[in-house]
Amino acid sequence: QVQLVESGGGSVQSGGSLRLSCAASGNRYSSYTMAWFRQAPGKEREGVALIRTSRITQYADSVKGRFTISQDNGKNTLSLEMNSLNPEDTAMYYCAHNPGVIFTLNPGDYAYWGQGTQVTVSA
Repeated sequence: QVQLVESGGGSVQSGGSLRLSCAASGNRYSSYTMAWFRQAPGKEREGVALIRTSRITQYADSVKGRFTISQDNGKNTLSLEMNSLNPEDTAMYYCAHNPGVIFTLNPGDYAYWGQGTQVTVSA
């Protein structure tokens, strides 16, 4: 079992920045993939960014150049630095973990999920 707890959400104005964190515990896998997803009201959950144990990253087109995913293995913490936020980024953001190396941002491919942290961007 892997436990994930997100933090760092909040309300910002358009053009602002936020940094999300995800504390992971119980991870006993030598190779894995972690990712950030988001879900806005009335919309499907969508992948934002992923990072593999090899440090290779992948981003959704909508956030490329604005968001940066990173991982501190020593602290078992996953982060998402979000810049140039706009109202379309408003959503609940979730941290997710797959006990293997995968190459997709498909929610169905991730086994463990956090409870989410809300991000609200006002115009």
